[in-house]
Amino acid sequence: MHRLTEEIDECTAELSRRIPVIAPALLAIVGCGSLTAAKILGETAGVTRFRSKDAYARHNGTAPLPVWSSNKARHRLSRAGNRQLNAALHRIALTQARCHPGARELLARRKAGGDGGLEALRILKRRLSDVVNRALIDDHPTSAARTLILAA
Repeated sequence: MHRLTEEIDECTAELSRRIPVIAPALLAIVGCGSLTAAKILGETAGVTRFRSKDAYARHNGTAPLPVWSSNKARHRLSRAGNRQLNAALHRIALTQARCHPGARELLARRKAGGDGGLEALRILKRRLSDVVNRALIDDHPTSAARTLILAA
């Protein structure tokens, strides 16, 4: 058991050394640590394969699905998409909901407007999907060169 803990610590240290070189914009997002950034990078598998931020949101399961069963226009959480990527966005959202003023303001504003807590969190995750997509695009042009540097 102790050996496994040492291996996990070594892998975590290796990721902590490599991720800032590969994805600095992703790490700049409040609540995104090196392990979460590594998960996002691995599960996204190249941001250039998505034609837009909306396609990326659909892939990660944060795109809203309209519900027409009542007279009130609303959206619900998508159960489709990459669940691992969605879980990484959820971790970032929970961290921001706890300690980031902008996210706390968004949640408070949505709740005051009549949304429930889960609905407000869904909206925060969708916005974070756009932020993560933009960070991945910003990191992309140099990531191939950085990967070559790390391999040496």
